[in-house]
Amino acid sequence: MGTAIRDDANKNGSFQSAVGGVSKGAFGSPRLAAISAVTNYKPSPPQMNFLEEPTSELFNCNVFSPSVMKKRLPKAVYKALMRTIESGEKLDDSVADMVASAMKDWAIEKGATHYAHVFYPLTGATAEKHDSFLSPDGEGGAIAEFSGSQLIQGEPDGSSFPTGGIRATFEARGYTIWDVTSPAYLLENANGTTLCIPTAFVSWTGEALDKKTPVLRSMQALNTQAQRILKLFGHTDGALVSSTAGPEQEYFLIDRNFYYARPDLLNAGRTLFGAKPPKGQEFDDHYFGAIPDRVLSFMLEVERELFKLGIPVKTRHNEVAPGQYEIAPMFEFANMATDHQQLIMTTLRKVAEKHGMVCLTHEKPFAGVNGSGKHVNWSMGSATHGNLLDPGDTPHENAQFLLFCAAVIRAVHKFQGVLRAVVASASNDHRLGANEAPPAIMSIFLGDQLTDVFEQIKSGGANSSIPKGTLTVGADVLPPLPKDAGDRNRTSPFAFTGNRFEFRAVGSNQSIAGPLVAMNTIVAESLDFCATRLEEATGGDASKLHGELQKLLTEIMNEHGSIVFNGDGYSQEWHDEAAKRGLLNLKTTVDALPALEGEEVKELFSKYSVLSERELESRLEIYLEQYVMTIGVEAKLTLELARTTIFPAAIRYQNELASTCSNLKILGYDFDTDTLDVMTSLVKSLQDSVGELESAIAEPASDDLMAEAKHCCEVVLPAMNKVRSYADALEGYVADDLWPLPTYQEMLFIK
Repeated sequence: MGTAIRDDANKNGSFQSAVGGVSKGAFGSPRLAAISAVTNYKPSPPQMNFLEEPTSELFNCNVFSPSVMKKRLPKAVYKALMRTIESGEKLDDSVADMVASAMKDWAIEKGATHYAHVFYPLTGATAEKHDSFLSPDGEGGAIAEFSGSQLIQGEPDGSSFPTGGIRATFEARGYTIWDVTSPAYLLENANGTTLCIPTAFVSWTGEALDKKTPVLRSMQALNTQAQRILKLFGHTDGALVSSTAGPEQEYFLIDRNFYYARPDLLNAGRTLFGAKPPKGQEFDDHYFGAIPDRVLSFMLEVERELFKLGIPVKTRHNEVAPGQYEIAPMFEFANMATDHQQLIMTTLRKVAEKHGMVCLTHEKPFAGVNGSGKHVNWSMGSATHGNLLDPGDTPHENAQFLLFCAAVIRAVHKFQGVLRAVVASASNDHRLGANEAPPAIMSIFLGDQLTDVFEQIKSGGANSSIPKGTLTVGADVLPPLPKDAGDRNRTSPFAFTGNRFEFRAVGSNQSIAGPLVAMNTIVAESLDFCATRLEEATGGDASKLHGELQKLLTEIMNEHGSIVFNGDGYSQEWHDEAAKRGLLNLKTTVDALPALEGEEVKELFSKYSVLSERELESRLEIYLEQYVMTIGVEAKLTLELARTTIFPAAIRYQNELASTCSNLKILGYDFDTDTLDVMTSLVKSLQDSVGELESAIAEPASDDLMAEAKHCCEVVLPAMNKVRSYADALEGYVADDLWPLPTYQEMLFIK
């Protein structure tokens, strides 16, 4: 990195940095120009006065929240809306004009000129269509208009997004539909403000083309079945039971100069080449370490922007890998949590640019260090009964909790393939199964206390719970701490963590909608099973409930208890044990996605009106297409970089070595050619592997998407990895001033 700059290097071209133009010619390569720009970075002056504008005054200030609606809407309209939001009642569309007028006035007062229906197509990203409030008044002027019909319905193109065969190119009509349960908000820009209205997105035929619609349907299904369980326990108030979610977002930050000098990061989101640095994460000194000033400034601005949008972000810290961080919000209703999670990712990326950085949410942007996940903490509850997965201090006495918990255990075991499929992607394949993330085997961690209770149930009945304790550490100045009844397990993909389950296999770049749809629906099916059994067994006689519940819980644990595992999920012993238990080990996306084709899975989603068979098939097709396209882009990039960037650098250094050897020979000095021999061998191997990859890419595409995906997984990816192995080896030999790409140690450690 500190090598002298070569005078005879290519002096053509220039490199644009975050802090101004940096001439490539002055440094010899974009990489060295990037290093110079990063090390000379000067932070911009602070743009906010946190003393004059406290965070408490910012929260929800850009949200058309219930408090804003209460002030601006007629009482009857406000109450009607709140019944829909809080109780799931059908929306009275006659109130739309009044809501639209109040929303428009509020937005214009805050500087808005446009409104946008925001929706979430099956790309996994956010989409939005902007329209102006202004319309000509016929007299040379303009008036601001926003009607109830414009609030409720929009019409983007229904065929230009992935549809999985639901819509043909000539079948373009699609609709966005106002989701009243997710509040409208203002998105600020230096040059204006836009009113954003969260919406569902469906085709002209009414089929879901988005992520939101199935989430709402699955929440409805969960509520319906949970009400039946609560009724068995004498709770008939009908308070809406909703799933809740709190996703922990992990991400990397690198200087944008490095980013733009790495075409693989720019186009694929991950590095396709890069030798392991001398130091990685082995010292464990980055995790929870002091946050660098530049990064902390970024985090503070992100949080303030999110507070304005009513997003209750709570936690920030360094993650395990160098350059890796985490942001985590508090629990919200699943639908709102899904929308807010998309906003979190968008805000991270936007604010990073302002600080001269790029936020990477790819699951594995750098090989050899931990990748990024999005741990989705999931639970369910209602305003009346609170968290239904809260065991209390004596879970063996909490029959209602035990039933809900057992239903989750049954659901995860019965539909383990579905849970694996909804987190499957080309990018998450790099993360799952490594010693940094859960294995591809689905299992549940219950902890010592609950495992003991359920073991007692299997043996005839639970009559005790391992109590919580007190922790003392031997220093009188430190107070005693309440000690949990059990440990945590970071190697489990589905872990009970006190009053919720943490689905740790979700990828950092994924929408949480798919995992939530899966969890809501499989638990709804399990609650349906439990409610039906108990309703039939008790015949409405409450005195029979305890005995019948004991029988049901015992049956569930005997049939589905094999999914419970409290040990080391990273170990080979667990892989062997899981196979003996008959658990699925679906290591790749190609292995996992066929789970969505099963008849039982089709019946699951159709029975509870979450996804029709056609909608489910469309998702399978889209996921396979995305997998194939992702590998295709990466393979082409690998070819391009190997040929036009790495190979030329290697040849230049090989030529230097050859010239040096030739000159020494002329002068009569003894010399060896060991390094030249290694370089020559690696260059030849690189050329050969590039040819193999080109042949793998050139094989005719199959009309069968699954066959094409298998080809990408079994032929193209190994060929890419082979090219990388030789390129990374060359990085360890080529002279530093000739190596063209920013290295891992530079990207991860220079801030």
